[in-house]
Amino acid sequence: MRRRKGSLLFFLGLIVWAAEGPTKLKPGFNLFSKEQDIQLGREAAGQVAKQVPIIRQPELNAYLDRVGGKLASQPQAGDFPYSFSLVHDKSVNAFALPGGPTFVHTGLILAAGNEPELAGVLAHEIAHVALRHGTNQVSKANLIALPAALASAAVGDGSLLGQLAQLGIGVGANSILLRYSRNAERDADLLGAQIMAGAGYNPIEMARFFEKLQAEGGSRGLQFFSDHPNPGNRLKAVEREIQYLPQRRYTADTGQFPHMKDLVRRLGEPPQKPRSRR
Repeated sequence: MRRRKGSLLFFLGLIVWAAEGPTKLKPGFNLFSKEQDIQLGREAAGQVAKQVPIIRQPELNAYLDRVGGKLASQPQAGDFPYSFSLVHDKSVNAFALPGGPTFVHTGLILAAGNEPELAGVLAHEIAHVALRHGTNQVSKANLIALPAALASAAVGDGSLLGQLAQLGIGVGANSILLRYSRNAERDADLLGAQIMAGAGYNPIEMARFFEKLQAEGGSRGLQFFSDHPNPGNRLKAVEREIQYLPQRRYTADTGQFPHMKDLVRRLGEPPQKPRSRR
């Protein structure tokens, strides 16, 4: 009798575990359409490319595209036209614009210890795009004025960036498009973990890297956490999420990361940023 009861409890536990599954996440309230996310990201990426030194190095560019492409091809990534650009900047940072344009600082590659850590940051940024966190933030903060601006862009010259600029919304480091809440960070961690696992990377590497960067703090000149606040207990949250993901072998690491890191070192010092005139 006890043996039957124990078996029943065991199978009930398996049913509950299977039913719970990975965390189901979806975009929140948004006044933008998916197509407008893509248009806005394309326009904003053009502006960013004029403001930062983009690296044009075939091996590095192909490597970033290869790693990013594995992640972006996962169903959780939301079928956006992702692109990956390398910025010659020693700060430890990365950011993704609505619709998929993603920028990775060389300082982030130097700070990462292996390819899965780099993939973790990319997966986290892809999750922000898939969950449409940037335009969600803008929608909530401009609930009254935004509908008219979007309608004007649709019937006017088509420039979403221009219409948003009239509302005081830009794409710089302090833009609301790139500043996320702790809840958004938590969701990007969880969806990023799902994306990593599907692509063949161990999701725990993302959480460990973020925890390591947080512990090192200002000594690394971090910008990442100014825009991506720590949701708290992220390591435990990702560990818990992994329990509900299909078990698989994590074999995506190409083994090329040490060489790519060396190529980044050979780039030398980034160009000095022009001083702003007062």
